[in-house]
Amino acid sequence: GFLSLGTPGVGKTTLGKELASRSGMAYVNIGDMAKEGELYEGFDEEYDCPILDEDRVIDELEDKMSEGGVIVDYHGCDFFPERWFHIVFVLRTENSFLYDRLESRGYKGKKLQDNIQCEIFQTLYEEAVLSYREEIVHQLPSNTPEDLERNLDQITQWIEQWMKDNN
Repeated sequence: GFLSLGTPGVGKTTLGKELASRSGMAYVNIGDMAKEGELYEGFDEEYDCPILDEDRVIDELEDKMSEGGVIVDYHGCDFFPERWFHIVFVLRTENSFLYDRLESRGYKGKKLQDNIQCEIFQTLYEEAVLSYREEIVHQLPSNTPEDLERNLDQITQWIEQWMKDNN
């Protein structure tokens, strides 16, 4: 499997869906999956959002992940089993772009500030490097439509190469 990671608003979903349609792989958005299956263990008042039940998410995905060929999209990675992912790509967006994208999604106050902080401090990249072998973690800029095209080409190449090396 392949993990698309990044702060909300960096373009993971756009990239993941497009990648899945180009490669014929399955695409799983953890946020959507949790919503559909109500895989929550409470509600976070401060952030005004439900709290993911990580164990249930893993149970739900285990069979699909063991078949392989899955692109997973989420903004955290430290609870996924390491064996699930062969390539992890972390999308990065400049703060001015990110601020606008999140604001237009209705993020405000602490939720907006914390997501911008998370991006400034490369929190997710560091989490990815601690959770997976560093050589499989790649950072990609995700500011413009041109970046999206380049990222799609680059990741498609990595995936094709991985398939060759592992079949």
